[in-house]
Amino acid sequence: MKTAELIARLASDDTRTPRYGAPKDLLGPLAVGCAVSFLAMWAWLGIRPDLGDAIHTFGYWIKFAYTLSLAAIGFRLIERLGRPGADGPRAQWLLVVPVAIVVALAIGRLAGAPPTARAHLLFGASSNVCPWRIIALSLPIFAGAGFGLRRLAPTRLVAAGVAAGLLAGAAGAWVYAFHCDESTTPFIAVWYTLGIAVVGAIGGALGNWLLRW
Repeated sequence: MKTAELIARLASDDTRTPRYGAPKDLLGPLAVGCAVSFLAMWAWLGIRPDLGDAIHTFGYWIKFAYTLSLAAIGFRLIERLGRPGADGPRAQWLLVVPVAIVVALAIGRLAGAPPTARAHLLFGASSNVCPWRIIALSLPIFAGAGFGLRRLAPTRLVAAGVAAGLLAGAAGAWVYAFHCDESTTPFIAVWYTLGIAVVGAIGGALGNWLLRW
């Protein structure tokens, strides 16, 4: 076959990549990572014994909504960053929304509390372990996100690594919330956010090495 004929045949092939191929490639590894993380949390820390009562409180659902919304935005980011030549991800600006809401609620809670109660609202009883546990529980999810991204073709490796870390950190924080009995918005705004941000930074640091193809 001559070169001109080969070029003509390739140009006439209009087969397109399925629109939802990338999410399917990502969902499987992420589901496995989340399952491993949840089982690790259950075996290591255990589910909080008062979970049935906690689900009727405002703080419980703020914690769940905060972590799940960040995880959803992180998924959208890696789904876009996994496509070479795709438009730049605009979802990054959405990260500001849940963070701003939780920070505003935290400031309002601290402002309305007696001075003697503010330290407990901010530090609770587990601030020294909360971010580390979130990081540990995020690792299986980060591995799943990295595996899924390697099945795609990311070209902005550091950005994709940061997005994978943020997704993993937020999902790991969501898993940790089944154990954690801290539900004040100041605690969530500081220590949950810190744990998620650290996993995002780890993802960015490893992006060039982990996602190179």
